[in-house]
Amino acid sequence: MPAPRMRSTPLPGIGVQYDLTTRERRHLSVIAHRDGTRTVSLYEADDPDACAQSLHLTGAEATSLIDALMPAHHSPSLLHTTDLGLVAERIELSAHSYWNGRLLGETRMRTETGVSIVAVLRRAEARPSPSPDFRLAGGDTLIVIGTREGVDAAAAILGRE
Repeated sequence: MPAPRMRSTPLPGIGVQYDLTTRERRHLSVIAHRDGTRTVSLYEADDPDACAQSLHLTGAEATSLIDALMPAHHSPSLLHTTDLGLVAERIELSAHSYWNGRLLGETRMRTETGVSIVAVLRRAEARPSPSPDFRLAGGDTLIVIGTREGVDAAAAILGRE
């Protein structure tokens, strides 16, 4: 099977466009915007220049899609949370979050939801196992683990503005 054809095109002031032609001769395009969002477009099979569907993803959604397409948990020694009824997700704090500038312990996350915050991603830095006195900032991405219901409740709490 031949290697897929991928090309990239700089889009000044916007980002970079990546075009892929699949083995089925389908045209797929991803625009990586400078603000971290992504636009994924699929083109008509009979007309590779006519867009059939387009989807705009936030940075967090794009990261989740990347995780689904390229799971990093191929090692048999790694824990598969879904086998245990747990989920691990990224929850991003908005710039206008109620929690911006507040201490992690103030969220009462484990008490209220049963969810553990296992890391905080800030810019290019990861803070594993943040303590209750860790000060949150808008734009932080919290890595949480718990039940589906707990993670949903955590997302609601952390989404407070």
